[in-house]
Amino acid sequence: MPQTDRKTAPASPTATAATTAATTVRIALGSLGVAALGFGAYELFTLTRPGDPLNVALWLAGAVALHDGLLVPLVLGAGLFVGRSGSRTALRGGLLTAGCLTLLALPLMLRPGKPNNPTVLPLDYPVNWALALALTALATACVAWATRPRRARRTPEPSPPPPGTD
Repeated sequence: MPQTDRKTAPASPTATAATTAATTVRIALGSLGVAALGFGAYELFTLTRPGDPLNVALWLAGAVALHDGLLVPLVLGAGLFVGRSGSRTALRGGLLTAGCLTLLALPLMLRPGKPNNPTVLPLDYPVNWALALALTALATACVAWATRPRRARRTPEPSPPPPGTD
């Protein structure tokens, strides 16, 4: 039977339809992303004061520096730590949850000064954030313990019957 090259072999109709659907979705999502970027640029340059685009550019440069200088090394270090442990899934979930909690709480914890209306931000956000992280760590430890790889117990081999008991 002659062998056919995979590149020249006819694709199945199901594979062709899946590839076409995936390409259509990629083009649609890419178009939405480009439209969102265009809308953001339009808003930035038409609805802001003259000095604001420069401030935005400085803020974006700071965000890139913070991301590449702090966040990426922390995530890579956590990945090395998690990659060597036996409970990778639980640890990844815990780290993801802790990261999301931090992203949500950070603006409230770094707010400048006290608001004019004391009912706007009435809670002690740093303490609540620390409690939420502690509960996340506890839940992660419980899940990691419950799903840890277990060593199979060896059952002792049955001893042979004593001689002469046949």
